[in-house]
This record gives sequence, structure tokens and C-alpha cells, in this order.
Amino acid sequence: MSELLTALELRDAIAAKTLSSTEAVRDCLGRIEKYDPELGAYLLTFTEKAMQDAETVDRKIAAGQPVGPLAGVPIAVKDNLCTTFGTTTCGSKILERFAAPFNAHVIERLLAADAVIIGKTNLDEFAMGSSTENSALRKTVNPWDASRVPGGSSGGSAAAVAAGLCAAALGSDTGGSIRQPASFCGVTGLKPTYGRVSRYGLVAYGSSLDQIGPLTRNAADAALLMNIIAGHDPRDSTSVSDVMAKKPDYLAELNQPINALKIAVVPELIAGAEPRIRTAIENALKVYQSLGAERVEITMPHFDYAIAAYYVIATAEASSNLARFDGVHYGHRSAEAGNYIEVYSKSRDEAFGPEVKRRIMLGTFALSSGYYDAYYLKALKVRNLIRQDFVKAFEKADCLMLPVSPTTAFKIGEKTDDPLQMYLADVYTIAVNLAGLPGLSVPCGFDEENLPIGLQIITDAFTEDKLLRIGQMYQNATDWHKQRPEL
Repeated sequence: MSELLTALELRDAIAAKTLSSTEAVRDCLGRIEKYDPELGAYLLTFTEKAMQDAETVDRKIAAGQPVGPLAGVPIAVKDNLCTTFGTTTCGSKILERFAAPFNAHVIERLLAADAVIIGKTNLDEFAMGSSTENSALRKTVNPWDASRVPGGSSGGSAAAVAAGLCAAALGSDTGGSIRQPASFCGVTGLKPTYGRVSRYGLVAYGSSLDQIGPLTRNAADAALLMNIIAGHDPRDSTSVSDVMAKKPDYLAELNQPINALKIAVVPELIAGAEPRIRTAIENALKVYQSLGAERVEITMPHFDYAIAAYYVIATAEASSNLARFDGVHYGHRSAEAGNYIEVYSKSRDEAFGPEVKRRIMLGTFALSSGYYDAYYLKALKVRNLIRQDFVKAFEKADCLMLPVSPTTAFKIGEKTDDPLQMYLADVYTIAVNLAGLPGLSVPCGFDEENLPIGLQIITDAFTEDKLLRIGQMYQNATDWHKQRPEL
């Protein structure tokens, strides 16, 4: 069955004609039809288009014509990435019927690689959340336990990969939104360095924090997707040029282990997780040590301030980015408005969910006169201190390892009434976004309730090739990433 194959295996099978893209896509659509009514991973599927694209790939291969490096592989994309086909809703009522006039840069790259984009996945509204419970359009559940959340905001993408409803998926990560759902759903998730992947066509939440990345079965598939989506894009002013940070071939040396690997560990950070998480992380570190790695204990004195700084910076940027949804230019417009002020206020009140409203208000307050210096400017200074903590860490070690989340997947509804507890779910991931660094989540075990646990690996900026090699070292020595939920 094609759902048991990784994206690399599926691509190679299609190229070798032992499996057709049409068969793979049909299998995938069949599983979506069977399982997604309960899982809720997809907001939209492109059944007719996907089958047509698969048939086109098969015809090219049969005729001996050149095809792209993802030829015929069914890929899902998070529904905050603009596509000229279907809608781009961001999980919000305000964009429920919005049809984008252009494709995001990463969508262009996938199509050029002959990937088959099979559908768009659910997310917390405008990517604001850690559980995908904030979606205004659909509820997504965890494939390992339908009573639990899949994580967020890329919960739909993570659930789809875990359940075999696609070969791989794209998500976006503003404060952990790829890594945390990857951990909760038992898949591999990579947040690239800020600027490594173009944000053109990604609906913005926090512009200095957002980054698009892959959710896959393993590190090799993440490397495959990074070869496609990474690289300079002149349409994105934050996209780093190839002169400043040349794009490597992420697959080329993936299976070459790193000799004398030094792993930085912050003992108090590991101690802050639940006992079952601590045990899994310590066991993963022992695997690395058995492979010749050295453990180096360090301190990161400003890590504790990451959440406070993040929720000032992210909400400030969100309040600015979401000002464009005004009931005038596009999106929902209130039918109850009696004047132009009510068009703005009523449209936003009717169509934005409570979490989005909360973050807009927090951000507006932080940027308001008299509070800018006290909150926003101070948060930027803390951000720089956190970045310096990482700089010092990488002077002593090749990478930093810590949990992805302090807990495994929590119950649906468990934290919705306590926003602070929900925000604390990202305590281990947020600092990476503030520093603009790459971070990888790889499965490293299960708790006593058979819920996946993720190990987070962080390296210095623009070293995703090294990061993926470190992840591959672990996955070559273990089989946690091969475990699949029983649907």
C-alpha cells in the first residue's frame, strides 16, 4: 500500500513504474474519504485536479520525458499558503470564501517539481494557537487518540502525515507550529532558518517569526522537501540570497554521521518537562552517546523570558498584519453595518475568533503610545539576549537538544479556557523563532498512554543540512519514526 511508503520511496517507485502516481493519489484520496470525516485534517481536497495532475505525471514517465524531483507524490499544504486553485481560508470565517489571485512561492516550487497537491489542511485561525482548536471551520483530532489535540497551528498537516492521508505536508512555524504538532502526532517536523524559505504567499501572522517548513515521516523526506522549497526569492525582502547563505543539497550527505558530535544540554530545561518526557529525552541522548556523541551541559540564562518576549512581539506584529482585514478590500463584510466605521468594527467582530481578537488587542496595547518602550522595545532587547545565548551555546557544541513540549498531546478542551496554560505549551519552541534558528522535531518514544514524544534538535543559522544529518543519525539507530497509529 502506498501509504506505507515514505515520500522518497514513493517518488522512486513512481519513477521506476512499479507504482503509478494515479494509483498513489487514488489510494490517498480513498484514505481521506474513509478517515478524514473523523480526523478533520483537511479543509479542502482537490480530487479532480489531483487525479489530472497524477495522470499527467504518469504520461510523462511513460513517454520517457523528464519529470521533477517530486513527480507524482501527493503533498498536502497548510491553508495559510495562497493557491490559485481552491480557497485560502487561514481557518477563519473572515476568509472563508477568499480565492487567492496568485500562488505562494513554495506552491510554485512544488508544482515545478511535479508534486501532486492533494489538499489544504486545517489550522488554528491565522496560525494563532497550539492545538488547532481555534479553527473556525473544523475540528482536527490526533490520529493516535481522537480525544486529544493534534497540536497547532499546523495540526492538520501533522495529522494528515501521521494518518497516511498524504506522503508529506507543508506547515508554517511562528512559535513552534511545525515542531509541536510533529511531536504530538509522531512525525518529523522542520522549522528552517528565518529567511531560508520564501514567505511570499504565506498569509502573515508574525512577519519576523513566520517560516514555512515540511512535516514528513522522517528526516530524509524533510531533506527532499527542503531541496524543493528552500532558496532565494526576490519577491520576499527577508529571503536570504544564495551569496549570503548558499543552499546545499540536503540529501547529498544525509547519511554521513557527524564525527565527534557535541550536544549541548540545559539540565533545568529538561527537568521542567513531565517525567515521561524527561525519560524519553534522556534515552535519546544515550543513543547519541552510544554513537560517539559527547554531552555538554550549558546554561541559557534568558530562555525563561522567551514566552513573555514572544507574546509581545508576535501579537504586535499580528495586530499590524491583520489590520488589512477590514470588510472593505476582501473577505467578510458585515450585512449589519450602517456606516463605514461599523463596516470595519462589525465585520471584524463577526468574523474573527476569540483567540485572534485577544492577540490583536494585546498587540495593539503593546504598540500604543506610552507603552511601546515599556513593552515592545524591551521585548526586542530580550530577543537579542536570547539570540546571544544561542551564539554562546554553539561555541561549545554542534547542536542543542531539549524537549519539544513539556507534555504529550493534551485532551481536547483541556486548555481552551486558560490561554496562559495554552501559551506555556510552546515554552520549548518559541526561543528558536525569536533567534531565527532552524529546529527539528523527531519522534523519540511514547508515553504510557501510547502518545508520541518528540526530541527537539537546534543548530546554528543556515545549517539545516547539519541539523538533518543529526536527525538522520538518530533515525538510523531507532525506529520510533516508523510507528503508525491504528485508525
